[in-house]
Amino acid sequence: MNAAIRAAVRLGLAQGWEMYGVRRGYAGLIAGDFAPMLARDVSGILQLGGTVLGSARCPEFETEEGRWRALRELRQHSIEALIVIGGNGSQAGAYDLYKMDYPVVGVASTIDNDLAGSDISIGVMTALDIALEAIDRLKTTAAAHQRAFLLEVMGRKCGYLALMAGIAGGAEAVVIPERDVAPEKIAEEIRQAYLRGKSHALVVVAEGARYNAEMMAQHFAENRARLGFDLRVTRLGHVQRGGAPGAFDRLLATDLANGAVEALARGEFGCLSGLVGGRVVTTPYKDVIGVVKPLPAHFLEMEPLLAR
Repeated sequence: MNAAIRAAVRLGLAQGWEMYGVRRGYAGLIAGDFAPMLARDVSGILQLGGTVLGSARCPEFETEEGRWRALRELRQHSIEALIVIGGNGSQAGAYDLYKMDYPVVGVASTIDNDLAGSDISIGVMTALDIALEAIDRLKTTAAAHQRAFLLEVMGRKCGYLALMAGIAGGAEAVVIPERDVAPEKIAEEIRQAYLRGKSHALVVVAEGARYNAEMMAQHFAENRARLGFDLRVTRLGHVQRGGAPGAFDRLLATDLANGAVEALARGEFGCLSGLVGGRVVTTPYKDVIGVVKPLPAHFLEMEPLLAR
């Protein structure tokens, strides 16, 4: 997000605009917590994870009264347009403001990669790299001790991270919200890996799966003899959301922020700046908000075949 903030500020200044940052997301919008931002104010943030502006959940903004308060603050501070960097919740809020006749453009940023209007969002590749590093380390330990590992990654409603990390990391199985898999099925996959003479087994589980890592581990504890391997559980949790962004994410964030600035400059509002087919494009919010973005079908088909 910081790379996107940096690009939006500097490219906006190049348009001759005055740029402001909103601290603490929609909570700061309602409170009128705006800070003028010049080119030097965004120096040294490109390599930082997270967001220097901060973020916060804001139930008040979900109410009509809260949104009107935010709109009054924007107008009182003479803020003429807004760039919103975030995922589904943030962009839904931006769409609400747009429907109140306020100029808004979004930038796709969510590690879940479940936002329609962009093939990939800011943060996804860095989160995947972190998960993959964890998988590689766990596999080293697992092979040395002849163990199976359950690795739980983020993804409450979307299994993109789990699916891609599992394929890239050579997992024996992947458990995601979009594809219900019973513990017994996973136990059999681990057992078959043991019978094939493998030195270890790895299962990647999305936190939002019906049978998450905790439930899987409980089932396996009750059927330990069937697995062949001793079993351990690791939860990455918010480790995936930290760390320095990789080159891809820094460039993607810069490119999408440029797309948002250009959209504002040409008077195009109520849309999301995203990467589609290798090009930065804008997609109207009406085609983004509330749309369920499916997982790549070919990866879903390949995953069980690659694990054999």
